[in-house]
Amino acid sequence: MEKICLKILKREEVAQFRDAVKNNFFFQMYYDDLPFWGFVGKVEQEMWGTIDNLWPSEKGPRYYLITHVEFSILYNGNQVIEINALGDPNYTVDITEDTDEIIVDFTYSVSWNATSIDFVDRMDRYLRSSLVPDTLQIHWYSIINSIVIVVLLAGLLSTLFIRNLRNDLLKYSNEDEEADKEEVGWKHLHGDVFRYPPHTSLFCAIMGSGAQLLTLVFVLFILAFLGVIYPYNRGALYTSLVVIYALTSVIAGYTAASFRTQLAGTGWEVVKCVFLTGVLYLGPLFLTFSVLNTVAISYRATAALPFGTIVAIFLIWTLIIIPFLSVGGIVGSVYSSEFQAPCATRRMPLEIPLLPWYRKTPAQMFLGGLLPFSAIFIELHYLYSSMWGHKIFTVYSILFIMFIVLILITAIMSIALTYYQLSVEDHQWWWSSVLCGGATSVFMYSYCFIFYLKSTMSGFMQLSFFFGYNACICYAFFLMLGTIGFHTSLLFVRHIYRVVKLE
Repeated sequence: MEKICLKILKREEVAQFRDAVKNNFFFQMYYDDLPFWGFVGKVEQEMWGTIDNLWPSEKGPRYYLITHVEFSILYNGNQVIEINALGDPNYTVDITEDTDEIIVDFTYSVSWNATSIDFVDRMDRYLRSSLVPDTLQIHWYSIINSIVIVVLLAGLLSTLFIRNLRNDLLKYSNEDEEADKEEVGWKHLHGDVFRYPPHTSLFCAIMGSGAQLLTLVFVLFILAFLGVIYPYNRGALYTSLVVIYALTSVIAGYTAASFRTQLAGTGWEVVKCVFLTGVLYLGPLFLTFSVLNTVAISYRATAALPFGTIVAIFLIWTLIIIPFLSVGGIVGSVYSSEFQAPCATRRMPLEIPLLPWYRKTPAQMFLGGLLPFSAIFIELHYLYSSMWGHKIFTVYSILFIMFIVLILITAIMSIALTYYQLSVEDHQWWWSSVLCGGATSVFMYSYCFIFYLKSTMSGFMQLSFFFGYNACICYAFFLMLGTIGFHTSLLFVRHIYRVVKLE
């Protein structure tokens, strides 16, 4: 038995521990990337009466703080396989009554036992807890629900959307002069549909950041399938995030600069676009991290990063991210191809007619975000529970399937909403496709409020960490899904105007 410390608990601290015991609070620790849990204390109800008839005592329950924890560790060779924390009920302190001071002697002991389980199989016990029949059944319900939504959307496109579009193409391909004089709908916009959007540099920066984050997510899935990162291997996960983001900066710079050059960008405009790409996501992320790290330091929490780690991250940003971003920008601007627009753009844009509220961008964003969110919200709940609770999420294959489904639904909805926008002669579809594609992130962040209210989280630190870092995650999804929404809409618009025979 080893002594940890001798702690003198004051009245306020006794009340806090009693409240924690009353609400079945437990602690969570990590050893060699393995999580383990243990209860803070125990509750005992005094009984009185005969052996056959017992009644609770009128004095109420007694609350005890456990002061000794035994760590049971299984090992194979020089590698840890399993660890558990057992609170010894023989070492407790009664904290039922409020007293001015209570002297508590915290101790621990460790028992080591050999096992034949291999190191590569040590995560199986956590996988089994994620694949219990009830949980696995819910995962399958989520997948079936998502597939049904994809099928219904595909059926909507095939029965209504594609049929109407085919009729339009047949009508507009007709060489009849009278038909040409009576152009209406999306064909009437052939001189404006490829007009470059306002705030072009910012638009291209979103494309670059979205492409980079998409690449990062797919690389993380590959590493997860290969077993390089796994649940609670937080060191490897955080290191992978930083390194992959730094290396993929070349993709962000190349995509942004190439697209900006295609949209008639000059040298300084391309430089501005690359700079915006570098700070578009890292800027809000660094600001959020600075505030939350300050909060963690004020609470003396272990979540606060030390100064040395912050310096290392800053060096990575200056020595890797900036050079890679610059190299990608140079290559993208030099080897950029021409923007392939099937139609010439007229000098003066057509006036957009007055549209009802359900045809405007906010209503389209609501529809464009609601359907993808409805397909993923079950898995999103499990993901939040794993990130901010005690649940374990180890089913990477299901998570990957749901991510692909999210991309497919976002692409389908973006095409459909772009078509209906052009049908009412609204040619400003560039930014609308980005906003409608990324609208799912708004629903994701809105769900954070519901999740927080249903959880047992409390205190300013938990509140700020939960909403702060979730805002960064949802913002990343906005950039990724917005990029997907625009590119799928661009492919669709190019296709329909290329097919139509224009004079």
